[in-house]
Amino acid sequence: MSKKKEKVIIGILVVLLLVLTVGVSYAAFNFSGLGSKVNTITTGAISMTYEETENVISLDKALPTTDKTGKTLDDYFEFTVSGNITGDTNINYEISAKAESNNTFDGDNVKLYLTRVTEDGEEEVMAPEIYNEESNANNFTGRPTGEMSLYTSSMNASESNTYRLRMWVDEYYNPQGDGGNKTFSVKVNVCGRDRVADEVSDVLLANIPESNQYDDGVDTFITGIDPNNYIWYSGKLWRAVSVNNEAKTTKLVTQWDISAITYNESNNTAFAGSYMESWLNDTSVDGFLGNLREPENFIVTDAKWDATMDDRLLGSITRPNGESVVTNAVGLLNAYEYQSSSGNDVSLYRNSYLNNDLHWWTLTPRDTSFVYLVYSSGDMNLIAPSDIMGVRPSINLKSSVKIVDGDGTENNPYRLEGDNDKNLSGTMLNARYSGEYIRFGTGENNLYRIVSHEIEGLTKITNAEPIKENGAFKELAFDTSNTNANYTSTNTIGTFLNGEYLTNYVGSPYIDMIEESTTWYLGTVGEGASYKLAKYTDENGTAIISNTTQAKVGLLRMGELMAGQFKRNSNNTDYWLLTLYSSSYDWRINVNVEPSIANLSRAQGVQPTLNLKSSIEITSGKGTKLDPFILSIQ
Repeated sequence: MSKKKEKVIIGILVVLLLVLTVGVSYAAFNFSGLGSKVNTITTGAISMTYEETENVISLDKALPTTDKTGKTLDDYFEFTVSGNITGDTNINYEISAKAESNNTFDGDNVKLYLTRVTEDGEEEVMAPEIYNEESNANNFTGRPTGEMSLYTSSMNASESNTYRLRMWVDEYYNPQGDGGNKTFSVKVNVCGRDRVADEVSDVLLANIPESNQYDDGVDTFITGIDPNNYIWYSGKLWRAVSVNNEAKTTKLVTQWDISAITYNESNNTAFAGSYMESWLNDTSVDGFLGNLREPENFIVTDAKWDATMDDRLLGSITRPNGESVVTNAVGLLNAYEYQSSSGNDVSLYRNSYLNNDLHWWTLTPRDTSFVYLVYSSGDMNLIAPSDIMGVRPSINLKSSVKIVDGDGTENNPYRLEGDNDKNLSGTMLNARYSGEYIRFGTGENNLYRIVSHEIEGLTKITNAEPIKENGAFKELAFDTSNTNANYTSTNTIGTFLNGEYLTNYVGSPYIDMIEESTTWYLGTVGEGASYKLAKYTDENGTAIISNTTQAKVGLLRMGELMAGQFKRNSNNTDYWLLTLYSSSYDWRINVNVEPSIANLSRAQGVQPTLNLKSSIEITSGKGTKLDPFILSIQ
């Protein structure tokens, strides 16, 4: 992005435009400022205000402490970042810290912790982290190199956010023998720039360090462990994989597995005509493309997907030669593209940003019997196409699509022009998109995602992860009698979902938002069979199955969106699906997104799914994980 197009709102704003020092010592914590004063820097129609709300905070005789204790310290530095912006202009801003030059205590022993003040208390925005300085500058906020990034976000239209910064000495530091009287201080900085719309390809390549780019002469691949290449589009978090050097299109892949299906029938590894191609490009409510937002405005609908066979090992794969190219809107990454995310450095594959610690299909077959799969370890292995594994869809953004917000980090991903909605208060929920987040219910399980609008006017939602009880995943048998694989509202899991779950996990007024009874499809999918059999009588989807049940709350079925894990396998549990394998077994999704069958009496996780009424309205929120939709019923 051209510097001439940037309007620098705040370079590095030091509190009070002088020096705000937040100091910490293992003997006594000292937070000091220069007075309670509001300071404003204004450029054109945009202004940003940083307000110091506390003068001095001190803790006497403080010693090294645990994160658990440090996160609840009553002494903290509280400050407010606010904007007064005309029109739809956005500001990307970043809060950072810079160690003072006269410190006598090592920052390697100091932890910083940042929260945002909410109506309900505090929300963590940066987990406890040892002081560390960034080796690269952030061109989208103006933060220079050599500072610790605490938090990045954006604001518009007179927003205001209050933060609290806590610091403590790490519990593992041993003060014996250091002589005492050592101090460590940081300056707190806030910097920001307004967002000027620029093409995605230009923004990415201008703000990804050259050391994290690999140009093979056709595409420029983004490489590294965790580059700032996150993009939010159509309710999903994506990673930018590469930019085509000539067309300037940008290839994306979802950060997490979106579902899990069979690639194709046994001994048929061709992408063309496969179950996989069908699911990815299904324009109905049952497929991926049919649930994307205005794909004709954002993605290349006649993209080329090279599924040429390759029997070489990871590290020796070359660009495919185009023998098996399929033209479609949606595809998968091939083995060469996965390899290129590490810049062809075989030692880095397991640490590549594309390794999400889950299993997922690639586009590349080795032969007619096996397709390459990326394992949770980051290695590639051979899997029969008849197996069921996780899916990470890939798309190509048009060269004309522009970035209008965000800085490419996970918590503040790039936002696209036309998909960066604001002021959604009063919008009906059934007008929103699959994957967007919703605050629904009470307690620790109140984060949900939109699945689809399978029933006209209604909105199907599911928990963002299997439900928990006191921090641990709750597990239930599907049917303790082990006699009926068909879901009903009266079997073991159905009784829980339509009883205790509604009362104790959802509660008032949310229960009133749920459609009283909807249809749940109980199809049977065997090994090597199409995902469509979970709902239809044949693979062409010509007729709905007769095996259905009516209930207020149900589960996801095989091949449905969101029927996959969204976190690394160490943070999840296996959970039940509606779909039958036989009269004695049902399918479950395991922690690697590798569905397998389970005995009905075996305890598994539970991911409730339900349909919200057509009268549900959004009152606030952006539909993202950090700012989910808040709902009301009309």
